Amino acid sequence: MSRVIPINRNPEWHARLQGYLDKARIPVKPLPEGRLVRMVGLTLEAEGLEMPVGGRCRIVSDNQQDIEAEVVGFSQDSVYLMPVGEVGGLKPGARVIPTQHGYEAEVGPHLLGRVLDGSGKPIDGKGPLEVEQRMPITGKTYNPLERAPIREPLDVGVRAINGLISVGRGQRMGLFAGSGVGKSVLLGMMTKYTEADIVVVGLIGERGREVNEFIQNILGAEGMARAVVIAVPADHPPLMRLHGAMLATTIAEYFRDQGRQVLLLMDSLTRYAQAQREISLAIGEPPATKGYTPSVFAKLPKLVERAGNGKQGEGSITAFYTVLTEGDDHNDPIADAARAILDGHIVLSRHIADSGLYPAINIESSVSRVMNDVVSPEQVEAARRFKQLYSLYEQNRDLISVGAYQTGSDPRVDEAIGYNPRLVAYLSQDMRQKVDWNQSLHDLAELLVPPQGQPNQTGNQGVR
Repeated sequence: MSRVIPINRNPEWHARLQGYLDKARIPVKPLPEGRLVRMVGLTLEAEGLEMPVGGRCRIVSDNQQDIEAEVVGFSQDSVYLMPVGEVGGLKPGARVIPTQHGYEAEVGPHLLGRVLDGSGKPIDGKGPLEVEQRMPITGKTYNPLERAPIREPLDVGVRAINGLISVGRGQRMGLFAGSGVGKSVLLGMMTKYTEADIVVVGLIGERGREVNEFIQNILGAEGMARAVVIAVPADHPPLMRLHGAMLATTIAEYFRDQGRQVLLLMDSLTRYAQAQREISLAIGEPPATKGYTPSVFAKLPKLVERAGNGKQGEGSITAFYTVLTEGDDHNDPIADAARAILDGHIVLSRHIADSGLYPAINIESSVSRVMNDVVSPEQVEAARRFKQLYSLYEQNRDLISVGAYQTGSDPRVDEAIGYNPRLVAYLSQDMRQKVDWNQSLHDLAELLVPPQGQPNQTGNQGVR
């Protein structure tokens, strides 16, 4: 029969009990309830509350169902609230009850293979989550000097990106595209083929139909085994869309802190910005640029800066954020702001997509700001030469197409014409085909060998 050890003789249990007693002695200040006095659109106004911005509360509706809301602003004695879920049955004078905790994300290894909504609740029918710990969705601020530098290339399985727009592990890239040019397909290819321990996918503000298609057709059972999907379709309230993006980033941070290499895919950063615009306009913030309020441009870098490498010895978050260019306008305010805060951008062209070339990457407009730090000088030179030949052909495409260009008029154009079929073949890749890093560099080196009977104008020897 085992002997019972008194708690005061067990240091571990004694310390734990003492901690509970210390917490119990802390006086809890009662929070006064408020009353709902106004509702315009999705904005709720309550009086009698003393809550900070970001605080959570419950609103008791007429049918006795609680509606969760968050404080998004205040004015004198009034507090502005934004509901997290659907609003129904509210009347003037409804009780507004503060909660003692803010919004936190439930994290742990059991998140792998699960699909969550913007509040972190599972929507895949696989039962409740097994929580290991909680983390605030606002993240933590890193001292930039403590971050590990980006020095290692990342194999994304897409030949054009590996060879010409090389991505470093821990880099933050933008994927700029209009509607219907293959953005989701390219994201799916990188989801399946990228060398990463964990994949976190945030489907923010997109069509609900795409969620199940992405999970079933693109990720599949094998991809879901190492993935976490946060799905907040366009019909969800704007606050939920904001929380979905922040939740995806928080989950990626958790796995990075465990020393894992994480791939974060956010589709899309534009919908996140639009959700913040809806909230800020609803509480009276004046618009600044094409209807976007100043708070939108303040929140974008806060979200993006959370990705990247951790401290030395920790893991990394390599992030791809899609940016929707409405009407293919790449000078859209959100696109312009995203270019300034990201470490590079990949532009998808409608003209290239219409010609039947996929992925429709505009190699002339795409750039990786860390490529020189993660690849060899020979590869940098080969990529530069590829772009020169491709750009030279595109500049003279109209003349060549109508037969107005005479062979021998410009040796450089003659060279570009000879190379062009192989350049186009290098950029195209079937969505079911994976091209790893070594194969991408080998294909690039083979491509730059001069066509038979044509001298190499620069004497470049290719990639070693």
